[in-house]
Amino acid sequence: MAKLKPGNIWRQIPLFLAILGPGLITASADNDASGIATYSMAGSVYGYGFLWVILWVTFGEVVVQEMAARMGAVTGKGLTDLIRERFGVRWTMFIMLGLVLANLGTTMAQFAGLAAAAELLGVSRYIAVPIAVAGLYFVVLRLSYKRVEKVQLVLCLYAFAYIASAIIARPPWGEVLKKVVVPEFHLERHYILALLATVGTTMTPWGCAYLQASVADKGVTVKDYPYTRADVVFGAVTGNVVSAFVIICTAATLFAAGIRVDTAEKAALALAPLAGEQAKLLFSVGLLGASLLAASVLPLATTYAVCEAFGWERGIDRTPKEAPIFYGLYTVQIILGGAIVLIPTLPLFPLMWLSQVANAVLLPVVMVLMLLLANDGELMHNWRNKRLTNILAIVLAVLVTIATVAMFVGS
Repeated sequence: MAKLKPGNIWRQIPLFLAILGPGLITASADNDASGIATYSMAGSVYGYGFLWVILWVTFGEVVVQEMAARMGAVTGKGLTDLIRERFGVRWTMFIMLGLVLANLGTTMAQFAGLAAAAELLGVSRYIAVPIAVAGLYFVVLRLSYKRVEKVQLVLCLYAFAYIASAIIARPPWGEVLKKVVVPEFHLERHYILALLATVGTTMTPWGCAYLQASVADKGVTVKDYPYTRADVVFGAVTGNVVSAFVIICTAATLFAAGIRVDTAEKAALALAPLAGEQAKLLFSVGLLGASLLAASVLPLATTYAVCEAFGWERGIDRTPKEAPIFYGLYTVQIILGGAIVLIPTLPLFPLMWLSQVANAVLLPVVMVLMLLLANDGELMHNWRNKRLTNILAIVLAVLVTIATVAMFVGS
């Protein structure tokens, strides 16, 4: 594999910036409305005790996402495309239906987060959500892949809002660093479920599917892959640093005051009397940016998966006439997700919970299939998994499977 050469680092920066995108966007979209709610809950209930989890999840995310990106660069195909070719229609349908079900619920969660953030900022959801749906429709339908990617990269800047809100909270940085490197674990039901939720909101089947499809759609080749690998690592580290700062912010304020929350909007409201209106504003802006980014990425992940499974034309650089089903599916998802959130009496929690169940069932299966594909010599040639990658991925797959079983037993 080609490697980045330290001696030519200044020459390689423009190349890295040109490749930057799929890895950072996928990892940033993982910090969606559901993710911010999970990290807020973890910080308010367990203080800084989950920071060590974020550290280890980062390593796991790098392993899984790197495999997906490498397969996209080597084969030029998406994940469900390869699953259909290698494992047949049954496995493809199982993966596709799981992704559709999980992503639809999670997409609605993004619009719910967007609506909540807008109202925290003084804008009615009946104004904010239709504007967001129209904006997402225009961006994907009218712009090229490069321009869509640039819009999504701009939305990744929401991360600075969470970092700033954590700094305003003035946490004890010595204790924070200690909790990052010294694990603590409690054999208590709610702790284990919170732990699984934290892992599950970071490593997702849709993330693997979207990353591989976007790498292939971008036209990344093995020649450029070292820069994409750097993008994947940079994205995973950046995304999880943001996750850690959400935990730090809520631990330094809410946990210290004995206030427990289960949603991101409740966390933002509780911040105002403890850390000031500025902290509340930053937290709300962060939620808005995170929800917008994920609301643009998740429907694309679903659309890529479905079109790959059936062999339909797909890709943002295709025109609506060339890929009518691709654009039609994307449009239906964002309109449906936005419309459902505007129904006043509809209980969203069961739909979101069902999506998390689908993700939990799907992730171990997806990881096993990815391992088989990434070790296929006929498919990957000299770009097959190295021994260390296989060991780490197998350990991770076993742990994820155990965690999934434990989640259902705990529930």
